[in-house]
Amino acid sequence: MTRRHVIAGNWKMFKTQAETHAFFSAFRPLVSSAKHCDIVIAPPFTALPAAVEAAKNTNIAISAQDVHWEKEGAFTGEISTNMLVEAGCRYVIIGHSERRQFFGETDESVAKKTKAALTAGLIPIVCVGETLVERESGQTHQVCKRQFLGGLGALTPEEFSRMLIAYEPVWAIGTGRTATPEMAADVHRFLRQCAAEKFSAAHASDLRILYGGSVKPDNIRGLMAQEELDGALVGGASLDAKSLATIVEASR
Repeated sequence: MTRRHVIAGNWKMFKTQAETHAFFSAFRPLVSSAKHCDIVIAPPFTALPAAVEAAKNTNIAISAQDVHWEKEGAFTGEISTNMLVEAGCRYVIIGHSERRQFFGETDESVAKKTKAALTAGLIPIVCVGETLVERESGQTHQVCKRQFLGGLGALTPEEFSRMLIAYEPVWAIGTGRTATPEMAADVHRFLRQCAAEKFSAAHASDLRILYGGSVKPDNIRGLMAQEELDGALVGGASLDAKSLATIVEASR
């Protein structure tokens, strides 16, 4: 079967509202005829309304970069699923390696956030991936399986069918180092195997798995040539409209 590709841009802590409008003014015409993949942009919280407005009546969907699992409450600085839905988000990134590395995100919190997002009708992009130490000690599959089961194991098959996974090797985030297409495909294949064991072969076959980790215009074709890769979660290269449009075009 052919899984529809997804190119998602994660802006992290970059871009004001004005810069968001400027990006979309440049980006929209470059991808207006791109019908071959789903295009998702994840701006910071403060730029979400500007992004939603700028993406109106286009083929571009908007994502948040994180969410809290409670509907409301005394959680200073946090944002709920209902707030994201009201703002116009369709997707939310959960468990990004930077959230795990710098802000104490755990498999348990990933599981709670994923459930909450699905309940609210959002599409979670759940991230998994190993550190350099874990890769060099041969623990890549072990770590990814633990994160997969810990973050997604409690989902129902129906819930699982409504989400995406992003494989993000921590050692390749913002370092300029990229997993080779073959290395990425190996982990994607393994994650699909985990999905088949936990849910079903059909769920595994339908599951879309993105690769994230220093994806750029000059390496996207090699990555997308691997049939196991269903798209990319793009960091730094998504901040420039022409750069991201090139990646979108190359994902055919």
